[in-house]
Amino acid sequence: MELSRPNAILFDWDNTLVDSWPVIQDALNTTLTAFGHTPWTLAETRQRVRKSVRDRFPGLFGERWKEAADVFYERYEAIHADRIRPLEGAEEMLRSISDLGVYLGVVSNKRGDFLRLESDQLGWSEYFGKLVGATDAERDKPAADPVEMALSGSGERPGAQVWFVGDADIDMECAYNAGCTPVLLRKEIPAPDEFSAFPPKRQFASCDALCKWLRNL
Repeated sequence: MELSRPNAILFDWDNTLVDSWPVIQDALNTTLTAFGHTPWTLAETRQRVRKSVRDRFPGLFGERWKEAADVFYERYEAIHADRIRPLEGAEEMLRSISDLGVYLGVVSNKRGDFLRLESDQLGWSEYFGKLVGATDAERDKPAADPVEMALSGSGERPGAQVWFVGDADIDMECAYNAGCTPVLLRKEIPAPDEFSAFPPKRQFASCDALCKWLRNL
C-alpha cells in the first residue's frame, strides 16, 4: 500500500529498535520462579509479552502483582544497561530520518525511566523529541494517551501524517486507537490473522529498508 512521507514517526522500542528480549526473559523468569510459576522460554516470552507491567502483572500474579513488579524491576535494573543491544541498522536509520527533518519519538510499554536510561546509554536521545514509557501517561499502550504525550510540543497531532512503527499487534492497535498510520517493522512474515483486527498499512523488513524508502521519496 502506498504511503505518504510522514511529518513524525513514533517508534516502539523493544524488538523494533533494540534487542532486549533476553533481558526481559531473565527478569521475568526471576519473578515467575520467585512466585512459584514455571519459567517461560524465550519464544514464549516474545509471544506473550505485550502489555506494560501494570496492565499485565495483575493477571499473572493476582493480588501480589505489585510485589512481583518490585522483583521484576529490581532484576531488570541490575542487568539491562549492559545487555541491551541495538538492532542492525537502527542507529543509522534514526540519524538519517532525523536529518530529513522528521520528528521522532518513542512510545514503549517499558517503564519510562528504564527506557530513557537505555536511550542515553546508546547515545540516541538526541534523535527523539520525547521518549514515553509505561506509567508516564495516564494509560499505557495500546491506549492513545502515550502517543499524544510523545507528540506534545512537536507541532504535530495524531493523524495519518504520523506513523506508529512497531513489531507487534499491540503497536498496530495503538496506531489505530490514536488515528495514526500503522507501520510494521520486522523481517518475520505475519502469521495468518495475526493482524486481522489492526492490519499495518505497510511492512518493512529492516531498518535499512524503511530508511531507504523515506530517502527515495
